[in-house]
Amino acid sequence: MSSQVCVISINVPNLNEAIDFYTHTLGFEVNKQYGPKIVSLVHGELPIVLEENENAAYNHDEKITGVALGLRTEDIYETVKFLKQKEVNFIVDEPTNCPPGKYISFRDPFGNIFEYIQFENM
Repeated sequence: MSSQVCVISINVPNLNEAIDFYTHTLGFEVNKQYGPKIVSLVHGELPIVLEENENAAYNHDEKITGVALGLRTEDIYETVKFLKQKEVNFIVDEPTNCPPGKYISFRDPFGNIFEYIQFENM
């Protein structure tokens, strides 16, 4: 049996705030609204689903995290500049070396962690 990721679902406490962040800050587009509490976003071939959940809690002071969503960028320095203009909550705000290239890390308004990665030599 083989498995592959077919969708990424992110529980958020406020769907409207999440849609605003994911579309205006990260540049995703709303694909389909499935009801008042669930929406899918256009993101290449892998759909991202935002679902409002009253049990979705976050704590900006929390240091331990779960899943980090990696996003690809062709120019990590321009990405940092753009995200700083959007006043995102950075964890790593300077491009840092990692095995595939360079990365930065930040939180969405609900504490979920994202990384932008610029791949080298690919």
